[in-house]
Amino acid sequence: MGSGLLYVQAAQRLGLQPITLSDNPSRYDNFGAKDVETICIDTDDLGALIRECSRLQETYEIAGITAARDSVYATVGKLCRHFELPGPNPEAIEQCCDKYTQRQLLAASGVPIPGYRLAANAADVEHSAAEIGLPVIVKPAVGSGSVGVRLCRTAREVAEHTNYLLGGQHTWRTGPRILVEEFAEGPGYGVDTMGNEVIAISIFHSGNEIYPAPLTEDKHERITDVSLSCLRALGLGWGPAGTEIRWTKRGPVVIEVNPRLHGSPVPQLVRLAYGVDLITAHIKLAIGEEWDLRKRHSQTAAARYLVADRGGTLDWIGGDSEAAAVPGVVEVKFYGQTPRPIFRKGDYRDYLGHVIAASSSLPRTEAILQRAVDLINWSITPLGGVS
Repeated sequence: MGSGLLYVQAAQRLGLQPITLSDNPSRYDNFGAKDVETICIDTDDLGALIRECSRLQETYEIAGITAARDSVYATVGKLCRHFELPGPNPEAIEQCCDKYTQRQLLAASGVPIPGYRLAANAADVEHSAAEIGLPVIVKPAVGSGSVGVRLCRTAREVAEHTNYLLGGQHTWRTGPRILVEEFAEGPGYGVDTMGNEVIAISIFHSGNEIYPAPLTEDKHERITDVSLSCLRALGLGWGPAGTEIRWTKRGPVVIEVNPRLHGSPVPQLVRLAYGVDLITAHIKLAIGEEWDLRKRHSQTAAARYLVADRGGTLDWIGGDSEAAAVPGVVEVKFYGQTPRPIFRKGDYRDYLGHVIAASSSLPRTEAILQRAVDLINWSITPLGGVS
């Protein structure tokens, strides 16, 4: 799911020597990439990072510093500021990563968002859900990847998920703070921006993420305007951002703004659909060079995530060679090793892999994807060994 390897490869194509800093390098797909030095370090310790980068400066000229994850992106901004390199505004990143603060800033600027309340305990959550009205979204105020996010349609589901979040099963990045939000019903769109420019808009349809979203001129304009309003409200005019929107009865409603590039396979889809390389553009910005965001072609690109249908042990997954051989398929990628345990979480951790396809039209691309996905199979043995 991460884009680390894509960043490493793009940097190498630009003639740069990538050096990756990570608290646990083995978690990421760029670990072990060819000709890449990897340093294990606590990425939450700004002082340690400054000392390590100062040590590296004795050997290298540091051209730029960047990251693909929002959990460390504010720290990247502080590092860039310390070493006088181009980088994001760390205060803006920190505000954006706190979803409650983000909601407050968007609301103050008149950006359409769902109704919301901040809760600190189970009683607060129950009261907030009753005030907003079911169904509601219950989620941590700080987090990413939909971890800990659940649509709750009944009071019982609200109580169950609150107990899960507060009962020790969820890992909190900061103190326990829960956001209770109105459920914004309607088609979901993803908006990819660089600087103050909307580059791409996707739609989530029939299990596929599709670029470009088939939009009327009016809808495209309204989604664009709302997305740019978010950037202004949150101070995110530098570098990449990803905005999630739902088109409801009252028009576009902003679900969330991520102060970084959406993860893989989004960069690949944007490149296939528009000919724009967002990762290379981001790196060029970070090293002080001019980026190139010109659209070079137009086709339909889409991805289907392979989702575990139950928990247990993933014994094997296969069919990737057959799926990759389908004309129009660009990539088939499986995540992790087998066998391995699968715990159904309702977030990105349920994904077993993805398939990417591209063609000249939406119906053709969706047909290619379906044909490829039908060739992929896996076996999950339920816990207890009963098949």
